[in-house]
Amino acid sequence: MERFDTVVVGAGMAGVTCARMLADAGRRVVVLEARDRVGGRMHTDRAAGFPVDLGASWIHGIEQSPLWGLVQALGIPTREFTVGSFQAGGRPMEHFDGAGLPMDAAASERWISDVDAVDAALVQQIAASARGDSYLVVTERALDASGLDAERIDEIREFFRHRVEEQCGAWIGDLDAHGLDEDGIDGDEVIFPRGYDELPHRISSGLDLRTAHMVTAITRRSDGWAVRTIDGEFTAADVAVTVPLGVLKSGAIRFEPPLPAAAEGAIERLGMGVFNKIFVQFPERFWRTDTYVIRALGEAGERWHSWYDVSSISGIPTLLTFAAGPLGRHLQTRPDAEVVADSVKALRRLYGDAVGEPTASWVTRWGDDPFSAGSYSHLPIGASHHDHDALAGPFEGGLHFAGEATWGAEPATVGAAYRSGHRAAERILGRSVDLAEFAMQVAERTVDHSPRS
Repeated sequence: MERFDTVVVGAGMAGVTCARMLADAGRRVVVLEARDRVGGRMHTDRAAGFPVDLGASWIHGIEQSPLWGLVQALGIPTREFTVGSFQAGGRPMEHFDGAGLPMDAAASERWISDVDAVDAALVQQIAASARGDSYLVVTERALDASGLDAERIDEIREFFRHRVEEQCGAWIGDLDAHGLDEDGIDGDEVIFPRGYDELPHRISSGLDLRTAHMVTAITRRSDGWAVRTIDGEFTAADVAVTVPLGVLKSGAIRFEPPLPAAAEGAIERLGMGVFNKIFVQFPERFWRTDTYVIRALGEAGERWHSWYDVSSISGIPTLLTFAAGPLGRHLQTRPDAEVVADSVKALRRLYGDAVGEPTASWVTRWGDDPFSAGSYSHLPIGASHHDHDALAGPFEGGLHFAGEATWGAEPATVGAAYRSGHRAAERILGRSVDLAEFAMQVAERTVDHSPRS
């Protein structure tokens, strides 16, 4: 049995941030991680000779973002890619109508204008919604009041459904009417040409980090906490639990005594969505060179609706599409080759024989991952943003929670994980930690330390 000041459970962004701040303050800290790697849901595959971000990809809005401040301090290169929050327009896009035919500039502008108008009405419907209303209910009210013809309404309806699936990993009828309240984006969005997991790798450099240590129980003792793993027990005065919400919901970690009602209730009410990525590389580009997104509307996009051009990362023509919510869960039961072939078939409906045979592909299955049990949190009917913050604690005896699901201001993001890890460290230390100073300390310790694997 080993004794520490603090045990941090989980080596994702929240966990390594919390641990690094505590260690820098002189506390003896150990990080216990069930996986054989650092990063959690920030997972970059470099086996092909270039990075493929299988988990998180974007910073969603860099204005006044502490996460962006960290990236700048570390000198990590980024690329502007401002469509990661599922905008209708704003960057060069190729739109296809419900019949799979390309839309000209005028038709695309009308479509974007339709979405903007109904979205404005949707804000009012959400504000007037009753407790228990779903996002589906409020969108239907906004669509009914739009005065648009049936075809244009159907296209917007599909767009709203897919937006919810991408943002929350859930079906629109299961999401609370306020489920996207926190989804405003301030400033450009960026992606990482060297791979997003450089961030947790650099923050965790030098920590006492034990991988392949799956925590099974956390027990309150007279002198603090005992954290049990399959490889032994660790004790400490404080414990910071940063595992994904899906793991907490699964009951994989037993708490003795049981968690306080505030924590148990939040875990039960909050939802864990499924959002999977499909990367497909092609021998030649068949879409425009300036295109950010290919988007199929209405019937043509009922199953596969958006493809993001991420060719600049590898230098090879590459499209990224998503399978989220019910589709994502269903496709986890199908072989990778079948999933890729189905997405390519949808592209051929739009581009015909110009779509060549894929040369490489990657398919994720976050819902089947026992160490995440989903992709990120969302608000089902009956939950509220207060549940995210309630889960953060702190709770009696030095029990703390962190992670994207505990940050109500912007859950489901790396920024939320970073901020929550910072908050947990401050609560344990009983004093503030300046984020700008922290970023500079990490930069000085790990100059240009891009992970290689």
